[in-house]
Parts: sequence; C-alpha cells; structure tokens
Amino acid sequence: MPKLSLPVRLALLVAGTMLPLFVFAVGIVFSNYEQDRKDATQHVLETVRSIRLVLDAEMQRMTGGLQVLALTDSLREGDFNGFRRMAAGFLDQYGKDGVVVVANRDGRRLFSSVTADPEGLPPRSNRDILEKVFATKRPHYSNLFFGAVKQQLIVTVEVPVIRDGEVLYDISFSPPLEIFQAIIENQRPSQDWTISIFDGQGINFARIPNPEQTIGKQASPSLHAALLRNAEATLPTVSLNGVPLITSFTRSSLTGWTVAAGISESSLVAPLWRNLAITSAIGGILLLVGLAFAVRMATTIARGEALHDLLIEELNHRVKNTLAILQSLAIQTFRSASSAEREKFEGRLGALTEAHNLLSSERWQGSELQDVITRVLQPYRLNSPDRVRASGPKVPLSPRLAVVLSMIVHEIATNAAKYGALSNDTGTVALDWEVIEDNARRKLRMVWTESGGPPVTVPVQRGFGSRLIERSARDQLDGDATVDFLPRGVVTTVTCALEEAS
Repeated sequence: MPKLSLPVRLALLVAGTMLPLFVFAVGIVFSNYEQDRKDATQHVLETVRSIRLVLDAEMQRMTGGLQVLALTDSLREGDFNGFRRMAAGFLDQYGKDGVVVVANRDGRRLFSSVTADPEGLPPRSNRDILEKVFATKRPHYSNLFFGAVKQQLIVTVEVPVIRDGEVLYDISFSPPLEIFQAIIENQRPSQDWTISIFDGQGINFARIPNPEQTIGKQASPSLHAALLRNAEATLPTVSLNGVPLITSFTRSSLTGWTVAAGISESSLVAPLWRNLAITSAIGGILLLVGLAFAVRMATTIARGEALHDLLIEELNHRVKNTLAILQSLAIQTFRSASSAEREKFEGRLGALTEAHNLLSSERWQGSELQDVITRVLQPYRLNSPDRVRASGPKVPLSPRLAVVLSMIVHEIATNAAKYGALSNDTGTVALDWEVIEDNARRKLRMVWTESGGPPVTVPVQRGFGSRLIERSARDQLDGDATVDFLPRGVVTTVTCALEEAS
C-alpha cells in the first residue's frame, strides 16, 4: 500500500479529530436534552406541589371562616335571621356566586344564603358527605356534583356546628369554581403547560387550557388510572386534547383533591432538533476550516515540537552531566569525611536528582505537589506504608518550587528518620497541606506532624538541615518555616508563596 502524503495524513488527522468531537458534541446535545427532561420533570413536580400548597391554604382559609360561623351563638340557637348578616360578611370575600347552606342530619335546608325562605328548597342531595360530617365531627370536602339550587356543577366545604359535644347542623359552602380556576392560572409557568384540579374521583373542576370543554369530565385514560392508584407520581400522558405531556400530580391530604400539571413533549423536543441542527452546521464549518489550514498549521506545530523536544533533551543531558560532575566532586571532597556526612550529602543530592527526574518526565513544565512528596517519601514507605500519610488538595508547582520543596521535605524526613517518629518502629508521620489566601496572594502551608516517636527534646544547637529548611523557605520561597518541639512529637510548618506552573 503506497504511503500517504503528509498533507493527506494531516487532513485525515484533522478529520479524525473533528469527527469524534462532532460525535461528542451531539452526545452533549442529547445529554443536555435528557437533563432538560429531568429538570422539566422535577419542575413539573415542584409546580404541582406548589399549587397544592396554595390550594390547601385557600381551603384552610375557607374552612376557618366557616368554623368561625359555626361558633356563632345565633347559629347555635337557631336564630337564622341573625346568622344571615354574618354569612353575608363571609360571602363578601368570594363574590355573588358563593352559597352558604345550613342543614340538619336529614338533609333538610334550615338556612340558605340565596333565599330567606329555605322551606321551598329541595333537601340536600349529597347525603353521604352529610353523614360523614355528623359521624366524624370534622370538616369534609365534596367531589364535583350538580347543585340543585345553583343548577350547575359545584364542590362544597362541609363544617359541623357543634354544641355540647354533639353535631347540631352541617354548614356547607359552595365556592365559585372561578376561585380554583384563578389559582391555577396564576401559577401557570407558561403557555406550554396544562394544569388541572381533580376531585377524589378524578373529575376535572378546574383546568387550563379549555376549561369550558373539560370541566366535569374525567381525566384522560392515561392519567385517570394513576390518579386512583397513587398519591403522587410523574408519568407520560396524553391530554384530553390529544397532546403528549410529561405530567406530575399530587393529592392533597386535606381535601382529597389532586393537582396535576403537564408540560408538552414538543416544547422539549423542539430545542433538541434546533441544537442538533446548529451543532451540525458549526461542526461542518469547523471541519472545513480545519482541513483548509491543516497542512500549514500542523507543519508549523510539528517544527516547533521538534525544536522544543531538542531543547528539552539538551537541557536534560546538561543537567545530568552537571549532577554527575557534582557527585564526582563530592566523592573526592568527602573522601576523608565520615560516612554519616557523605550519606547526608548524597541524600540531598538524591532528592535534587529525584526532583529533576520528575520535572524531566513533565518536560520541565512544572509538577504536582503530591508527586513531589510521593517521590521524596517513597523510601520511608517501603516497609510500612501506613506510617507516613500525606494528604491535601492538588497544587501545581513551578519547576523552581518543585526543586526547593523536594529538598525541604527531604530534610524534614531525614530528621524524623534519625531522631524523630521514623527512628523507631511505632512512630507515625502526617504531612498535610492547604492553599490559603493572604493579602490577595495564594500561599501553600504544609504541616509535618510526628507522633509515637522517642521522647522529644529541644536540641541545644541547630544543624545544617534545620538551617537549610529555614533559609530555603525564607530566601527562595518567600515564606517561613517553624519547628515546634511538642511533647507528643515534632511539628514542622512550612509556608511559601505559590506561583503558577509554567
């Protein structure tokens, strides 16, 4: 197979890069769509809960007003003429279509706000709820039914009138259905929403849109069965108008009524197709532009990378040669020194070498503090990894900070191995760090805490390692280092100014 030319290979590289990005972008669009569906579903559920709370608050206000009427002496004593003035004050809150009725256990109307002579009115038709009020001595809320007096569909709030612990009458209020219609209209987020209030049997008595065509009708088949099974749920449904919806509903424990709201599927799908079209157009344009500039730009980048790699290799070669010369000079210089002194110097040189190796692997673009600490402390973790714990956030370091901090941590660990917690079999060390803000500058604070080591004594004089730690922190890191010789163990704190890794 003939070898492809460089421009063709670069064009394939751009295409191979762009196409996965395009697929990824399409995936992001679908992911956003799914997230939007989840958010919409949650929003629908939160909306119906909010409407239910508003509805419950309104019904509690109605019920409270009726309970106040039920406590009046005129009603308890059968003075219905005196009671009429109080009932009129209550009805003023709800407009001319509200009706208050007082009935006895047999359903006979003793009082009606629509007429001064209730004798000619038919008895109460919804006797079941009347019996519940007399039996339970508690307020109840009816399903939707046809009112004989108002000659229209109504719901009622039923409150007992109690004297000496016995129910004398039932006071009933049929509020205008426009009250419930106003509640859902005020709570409707947008025109894409369908909101309904159902009675305990799943019959609409408030709805938007098209209330005239739907009030008094049963919920759609896809929703009605779920209403009877669950107190709260979210599911896909089809409205009475044939519109696919994402619907949530929740039942009121106060009234037994259910608030349902749905957002049309089309309002969610339309943005999906629009975003896909935009993504496809942008992806195609970017692909063409990338192919047009592929050869020139990629060639320039390739030349720059080649020169960069050459310089890095040259730098690594020279640094390694310098370290090798330095090690040779040290061997010659310390030929007559004690083995302990040679080990100290070789350890420091080794820490410098490890920092260089880490930076070389990162092509001298800096490194992570965690990686620097891991390399320095690795010898102390070989036999007992749990004795040395290091934790803290990710902190990128410039090459200069990486080298100096590696030397400081090495000195601290060496002191712990000789005199502190790492000099016996039971001591432990914890190295924690954090980034703090100090006068709009970011600083790194490292705390080395020892415990379980030999008894701590304050040294008479400070060694070279301690001076190296303090001077490095002060002169090279624009910070400070403190050592506290506490009874439980040595605590070393190093603070330095951070600079961006280049």
